Amino acid sequence: MTASREIRPFGWRDKIGYMFGNFGNDFTFTFASVFLLVFYTKVLGISSVLVGTMFLIARFVDAVTDITMGRIVDKARPARDGKFKPWLRRMCGPVALSSFLMYQSSLADASMTVRIVYMFVTYLLWSSIFYTSINIPYGSMASVISAESDERAALSTFRSVASAFVNIIIGVGVPLLVYKTDEAGNQIVVGERFTAIAAVFSIFTVICYLICYFMTTERVKIQPSAIHEKPKFFESLKTLITGRALIGIVVASIGVLAAQLLSQSINQYLFIDYFKDKNGIAIMSIVSMIPSLLLAPLAVPLVRKFGKKELGVFGSFCGAVACFVLFFIKTRSVWTYILINLFGFLGFGIFNLIMWAIITDIIDDREVKSGHREDGTVYAVYSFARKVGQAIAGGLGGWTLGWIGFDSSVQVQTEKVASGIYTIATLLPAILYTLVGLSLLFIYPLSKRRVEENIRILKERKGE
Repeated sequence: MTASREIRPFGWRDKIGYMFGNFGNDFTFTFASVFLLVFYTKVLGISSVLVGTMFLIARFVDAVTDITMGRIVDKARPARDGKFKPWLRRMCGPVALSSFLMYQSSLADASMTVRIVYMFVTYLLWSSIFYTSINIPYGSMASVISAESDERAALSTFRSVASAFVNIIIGVGVPLLVYKTDEAGNQIVVGERFTAIAAVFSIFTVICYLICYFMTTERVKIQPSAIHEKPKFFESLKTLITGRALIGIVVASIGVLAAQLLSQSINQYLFIDYFKDKNGIAIMSIVSMIPSLLLAPLAVPLVRKFGKKELGVFGSFCGAVACFVLFFIKTRSVWTYILINLFGFLGFGIFNLIMWAIITDIIDDREVKSGHREDGTVYAVYSFARKVGQAIAGGLGGWTLGWIGFDSSVQVQTEKVASGIYTIATLLPAILYTLVGLSLLFIYPLSKRRVEENIRILKERKGE
């Protein structure tokens, strides 16, 4: 790698560049997480139970592809432009194209067999192969852009800010475009617009990944021993998955993703079939992101004062309380629903800002204990956990809609189904957020003091 004296210092260029990388991720990931179930059920007319089952099957495939990609990244020698960055330019095109192919509304007139086969093939190509091949290197980059805890927290914050902006763009813009109101006041999906939106987002995805590639710099040198003397794969994996740090964050991540994505996905049905207000989706999307944007400047100072684990516990229980309150009051008021959710967003927003920096803490902890640095493998396990959370969100969303009698062959649901949607949207996230808080509190061991000690040990080993 380039001599350290020739590498520019960490700064705004890295933070902005890394932020654009997550724009690239989320234009496909968030769009799929929020609207793919809607597209499959309301445009292609596929059973919600079958869609939920497909999401679960895809995660079994990810168990292989995520870990495999992590090992490929770890074993690869640093190239001229870095160890992780080359994957951004290699895979930005395939992940964008595969995302676009999922939203082909013209298949609505094909046989059900064709629709189902096409759904499985295109979703697995995007989720389990191409998205994996770019997301794992991108996520691993944070640990080599900087070795400083505060700077890594800043990268995590900027990554989360990108998610907030994309959530606003998708949460506000897409419902206004894909739904129209019929004469009876019901909200009807316009399938052809999904395809056009997917094409635009795919173009944005490529542009954003390339901006990330050109603006970021890998400056933490990988020690030769970390490349050539790694433990055997299964020995390494066993050590990782039996460590409290990774177990704690895996459980928490599954709960976080399942709760957030389930809420985002089911809210599409809640506001359309229960509140009958598509504008409420847009308002909810804006409100949900405001806390993260307001708290972003405070993320690093709060981490410095309280610690990442400690903030995560507080935020998780805030989210749980808000959802439990909504479940018990069963409101018919859109504004009451949104404002109570805002309390949860305020608490959980700060944890969203720093959650990516937690992975760099686990990578450091692993290196302190074993002497080996395995950024890609650690991030791959974490990425798989997040995909399990995504699968649980999609699976629970699809299965519970089936259990309450949701009919994908019609646009307007019964009042009983609408009431069941409200229960799904509030009770399940409440339980999941509680699980997140308990996992961070009792399993995850990397407190503020321990993280600082690990950084000190690694600096001493490197003679800094």
